[in-house]
Amino acid sequence: MSMLTPAQATDLVGQVLDEVDKALVGKRAEMTLVLAGVVAGGHVLLEDMPGLGKTLAARSLAQALGLQFTRAQFTPDLLPADLTGSYIYDQATSQFSFREGPLFTGLLLADEINRTPPKTQSALLEAMQERQVTVEGHTFQLPRPFHVLATANPIEHEGTYPLPEAQLDRFLLRLGFGYPTVDEEWDVLQRRISRRSDDISVGTVLDAEGLLAVQQCAEGIHVAESVGRYAIDVVRATREHQDTMVGASPRGSLALLTCSRALALIEGRDYVIPEDIKRLAVPALGHRIVIRPELWLNNVAPESVVRRVLEVVPVPDAEDAAPR
Repeated sequence: MSMLTPAQATDLVGQVLDEVDKALVGKRAEMTLVLAGVVAGGHVLLEDMPGLGKTLAARSLAQALGLQFTRAQFTPDLLPADLTGSYIYDQATSQFSFREGPLFTGLLLADEINRTPPKTQSALLEAMQERQVTVEGHTFQLPRPFHVLATANPIEHEGTYPLPEAQLDRFLLRLGFGYPTVDEEWDVLQRRISRRSDDISVGTVLDAEGLLAVQQCAEGIHVAESVGRYAIDVVRATREHQDTMVGASPRGSLALLTCSRALALIEGRDYVIPEDIKRLAVPALGHRIVIRPELWLNNVAPESVVRRVLEVVPVPDAEDAAPR
């Protein structure tokens, strides 16, 4: 696919969301943020209860984007080589040849990432950051684009290995879907009745080259200085908040900015507005904040710190956000 105009890119990502809507009911707002993370070139952590459509969301998004999809079920006995691949002895040639693992794909669903030991987690996170794997001294580049949608169950602690804050920081966004409303849940049942099958058909809108073109288009989205400084003020306020031991890092500022540009493109604008920053602040910053230990028993959540910060940080005028 050749270069895209912003209007063409917006139309294509809108079609992607329309296709995903065929599989997921009432989750367009959440999937818009997930797609923003992908368009921004990053990875997304879906942390929610079982059975709320996380796997379906990943598979449907991969189909709509035209990416090769691989699912890796993380278990306590999963080894790094089970993800990266390994050298296998070929008796026909009497040589060792490299057999690629599930990391060599366009979109990887890392299911229940907190169920596997830190050594395997680190192998995945290295691939996410470097877009490459090293096996027995040989480095292999991963395909482009390469994105990870990881899932985690927030209520189970038996036999799990929670991701350290430094590793959580590698995800651009962390968000959940939440339970559907009564009407949305009935819509899910009605669709299943009418389909007469568990299979859901999702059309293909883009391909790997098309997604790269959309991502390149997002790089041209304008960010006014007032909006950029507003994002910095929000991030810095998380560091200075009385409830935090560690606030969001400059990587959090970059994540907030890059995702906001992607969201502006999805929403059909060629510039970022303060509302984009507000909408993405919790999923982009919540997992980068460490609450003071004495407040753990009070159930103070990092997300609540971000929400309180948004209430007090002065918001710039949206009219100044447009390019002059």
